[in-house]
Amino acid sequence: MSENGYTHRPTSVGILACELYIPSLYVEQSSLETYDNVSKGKYTIGLGQQRIAICSDHEDICSLCLTVLSRLLDQTGVHPQQIGRLDVGTETLVDKAKSIKTVLMQLFAENGNTAVEGVDNVNACYGGTAAIFNAIHWIESSYWDGRYAIVVMGDIAVYAKGNARPTGGAGACALLIGPNAPIVFEPGCRSTYMKHVYDFYKPNLSSPYPVVDGQLSVQCYTSALDACYTQYCTKAQMNNESHSNQSSVNEVNLSTFAGIVFHTPYVKLTQKSLSRLYLNDIIRGCSYIPSPLVEKYKGKIDLDSSMNDKELERDLIEKSREVYEQKTLPGLYFSQNMGNMYTPSVYYSLFSFLSSQTNDEQLYGRRILLFSYGSGLASSMYSMICRKVHDSRFTLAQIQKSVKQARHILDNERTELEPDLMDKLLLEREEKDHKAPFTPTQPSEVLKSDNMYLQSVDKNYRRFYEKFSGNNDTTDNETIQKLYTEYFQTRQTNDNTH
Repeated sequence: MSENGYTHRPTSVGILACELYIPSLYVEQSSLETYDNVSKGKYTIGLGQQRIAICSDHEDICSLCLTVLSRLLDQTGVHPQQIGRLDVGTETLVDKAKSIKTVLMQLFAENGNTAVEGVDNVNACYGGTAAIFNAIHWIESSYWDGRYAIVVMGDIAVYAKGNARPTGGAGACALLIGPNAPIVFEPGCRSTYMKHVYDFYKPNLSSPYPVVDGQLSVQCYTSALDACYTQYCTKAQMNNESHSNQSSVNEVNLSTFAGIVFHTPYVKLTQKSLSRLYLNDIIRGCSYIPSPLVEKYKGKIDLDSSMNDKELERDLIEKSREVYEQKTLPGLYFSQNMGNMYTPSVYYSLFSFLSSQTNDEQLYGRRILLFSYGSGLASSMYSMICRKVHDSRFTLAQIQKSVKQARHILDNERTELEPDLMDKLLLEREEKDHKAPFTPTQPSEVLKSDNMYLQSVDKNYRRFYEKFSGNNDTTDNETIQKLYTEYFQTRQTNDNTH
């Protein structure tokens, strides 16, 4: 018997269930192009973005995380006593000492469970992945007590008015982690690349906005991608060989995977990233690459010198288009319509890809490749395998159902704001950031019946949350748009008066 009383170590550890949060407000990127007086297509084609998700002042990072966690427990029927670990990944901080995880503990303490390990994980967009790895390691360790783990990740990505603002967004998700999962983290197949660099960081603790070197950030992302892919292929190949009785096994390359998803600060970067992996396969001389293409480039270019070769990039994007449209594009629907979500970004892409597949049988046994990147920098590449789970309430079909419900909300239950209202909303958010006491004053009609929301912040900066008990689900978008217009008109009048 093992140290924790279990005779068998847990196997097939991975994602059992998920819950995704969709903010109720959004702005059309095409409208933002007109409002910002930029060329048509700069955001919609140049960045690949369609809409940007916006949070009202009733929402902060804790309310988003409380909402998805509460929904996950309700939807799965898992009792809070059955949770032994809770990890949070975020870069949207509301306190320099108290973790968001401790705020979430109110959902467990009221059910008599205070024995829940884990705290927050912080490093830009990588915190969610670090949280997942911690949860997996706990389940696979001698400290596991047989209970489930939950990972909650979320962020509200806002930028100062200017070129970066269209790359904002918001989102949060909660994942139930445990053995015998329908989506398994493939053992032994993980690579990591970390380095000290200032590409994106938030040194001003009084401001919600980051300092960004956009060009450097893309270069860092690409370098991390190259390094992780090289290391991943080596490890995965060794893993294949150690589990095979054959004298040789198929090489690991892009054709190995059913899906390939990336951290997505903006959609266009994923197309460039896929083409970059394609270049790696060309340089390696992988068998699925057309011979003329291998002859054209192999031995004539290297990864470092090709980093800023735009002509090569355009050629590779075109050559890899079929792979991109089959394996990456189906995973981009949430990112296209919500924007950058920071920590949960790559997982929204994973779920978007899974929900786009019409035949589960074709997914079973197939790998999905994931690349997670957080500025500063921390990155990892790893793979998941879909499994057919028998006699279980946690199945791939149930996960797909949950994701499709979130997509229905995304498509049908959000309210469009005009760009000028977004600017006013974000300005108000900036002015009231970390102010105390504070009570949200924006229209409450934006809240849904099962939302956890910020009720108030008292003079000692203590935050209080409630579950919304009203019924705004039938309030039409036109009414909410009108209420926001009137709200900011009244606020401006009051400001002028004073």
